[in-house]
Amino acid sequence: MTVPAALALTHAAAFEGERGWSAEEFAGLVSAPGAILSGDAKSFVLGRVTLDEAEILTLATHPDHLRRGHARRALDAFHAAAHAAGARMAFLEVAEDNAAARTLYAAQGYAQAGRRPGYYAREGRASVAALILTRALGQDALGSGAEMRGTQRQTAR
Repeated sequence: MTVPAALALTHAAAFEGERGWSAEEFAGLVSAPGAILSGDAKSFVLGRVTLDEAEILTLATHPDHLRRGHARRALDAFHAAAHAAGARMAFLEVAEDNAAARTLYAAQGYAQAGRRPGYYAREGRASVAALILTRALGQDALGSGAEMRGTQRQTAR
């Protein structure tokens, strides 16, 4: 099985009931300039670096591997690779109703920077807002995970 096919299977399982991304879509994204793929077939983060920003396009964990730290490790690896590629901050969009993902991102030091009403269309259901989350990377970040909970982050300018 190709890497894009494995990613598509995990993505479809992780987002059951929603449109998963195809192997062809993953092949194009993974091969694009600035692309970063971290993790494995159980849990992965796919994103890209443009100039000094890293965008997380998707994070998916197969339901059989939830709550085992796979997503956190994939996210840590993504942050390190993005910083090594020159990114100083990371951002993403997450569905407002995705409590598990929001908890993970908060534990990793992400904070809400904006909101897009009705961003995620849900077949047969009301659309859901996307929350735009950001965090600093590298020396701009005070730390990550539990170290950042309850602290105010400051970015050197």
